[in-house]
Amino acid sequence: MFFLLTLVSGIVIAIYVYFTWHFDHWAKKGIPGPNARFFFGNFPSNVTQSRNMVYDAHDIYQLYRGKFNFVGFYHMRAPGLMALNPETVKEILIKKFRNFHDNEFADMGDKEVDKMFSRNPFMLQGDEWKEKRAEITPAFTPARIKTMFPVIEDVCQRMNTYVQANNKDAIEVREMCAKYATDVVSSCIFGLDAESFTTEKPLIREMGIKLMNPTFTAILYFILIEILPFMRHIIRMPFVPKEVETFFVNLMRDAILLRRKNKIERVDFLHYLLELQERKGLKDIDMVAHAVTFFLDGFETSSVAMSYALYELAKNPDCQDKLRSEIRETERLHGKITFEHLLEMPYLEQVMMETLRLRSPALLLSKKCTESCQLELTDGEMKTIEKDISIMIPIYSIHLDPLYYENPQEFNPDRFSPETGGTKPYREKGVFIPFGDGPRACLGQKFALTQVKAGIVDVVRNFQLLPNSKTQEPIVIAPGEFTSAPVGGLWLNFKELS
Repeated sequence: MFFLLTLVSGIVIAIYVYFTWHFDHWAKKGIPGPNARFFFGNFPSNVTQSRNMVYDAHDIYQLYRGKFNFVGFYHMRAPGLMALNPETVKEILIKKFRNFHDNEFADMGDKEVDKMFSRNPFMLQGDEWKEKRAEITPAFTPARIKTMFPVIEDVCQRMNTYVQANNKDAIEVREMCAKYATDVVSSCIFGLDAESFTTEKPLIREMGIKLMNPTFTAILYFILIEILPFMRHIIRMPFVPKEVETFFVNLMRDAILLRRKNKIERVDFLHYLLELQERKGLKDIDMVAHAVTFFLDGFETSSVAMSYALYELAKNPDCQDKLRSEIRETERLHGKITFEHLLEMPYLEQVMMETLRLRSPALLLSKKCTESCQLELTDGEMKTIEKDISIMIPIYSIHLDPLYYENPQEFNPDRFSPETGGTKPYREKGVFIPFGDGPRACLGQKFALTQVKAGIVDVVRNFQLLPNSKTQEPIVIAPGEFTSAPVGGLWLNFKELS
């Protein structure tokens, strides 16, 4: 009995020591930070899923911002840093980009195990990232986006019909906007009508959900490699379930065969990929990876942003009326709102930018130090950031900081009016970063903004938006979500306008 108790006690002590061994890492380096908890570190929500981990990050930000430019924390047992000062954020994303050019999870991609997702530009590192980004950048020029605008207009019509058929009851706009975004990107990438507005559970929509939401097994795997980092070299698990990868590979193959067989000439994203394949001998799996990157950029974050914009317009009828007046005046002058006119509507731009500030789909950004460098902790006090240390950028917290935005919880599109310089002064300060910044800023942002703006214009033109009590307020970001998707969804009433 004594031996058993001794053995159990020894195991418990060993586990405790293992988990807390690094908890003096930042203290030894003279970098401040909150005390970490056994097993959980400073991000218990990542394990318990009791709330979104962005709230754990926000607590740290609130505690230290204004005192230090960055602080140390522990993700379970692994040390990391959080940038608190906008100038430090700019250094990481722009000025010292070569020292932080990779995203945190980049080294977890395995091209043998995870053939599709490991080729996503977000996961690629160093020169390979530059090469792949250079390949795809021309696909997102304004000229190419303009050629896809008729597709967006067509999907707007389908959404309009959907709202007309369902507006007797409240509509959950998070789901409605996901249907819209799914149809747009499916058509632009694969030349496919996803039928999201007419089919209850279209397959491509379901696969998109599985692509974004990690399985329980995947969550356990991530926890395991946080506890035992060496296990990533022993157990190799894909980010994307095999059925999802197979689905998108087959979808791309069928789309290519259909287009070539019927000699379809359609200037869209697939057309660009086929041109790229001819020029550079692109492999099919690389084409799928590019397509899925486009799908993710256009599907998840766009639908979240659009749904929040509609929600805020419903909650702020004066803003809604002002936007509707701009829409009607643009139509009076030009007869129809074209791609060019969409870009020239200042109040629409203000509404979009304020939505991205207040309800940014991207909550956190985490960069990996790829080459040791120094950052300023406080005025005149420099600290060395070692290679392989990750540094978190709390987009959510910066966007809601009263140091940078007056009444930050208020939806106020006028803060980005042309008279005050729009978003430029905020971008220059490093306090407006919904798409990140620097060389690795979101590549698909122009396309995403185009489809979201077009959808907002079509809805506001035809319907008065009204809040519905089914929306859980105050808004709480759902646990486990990578984006700012809310608990319980966003419910609105739609009143058709004459």
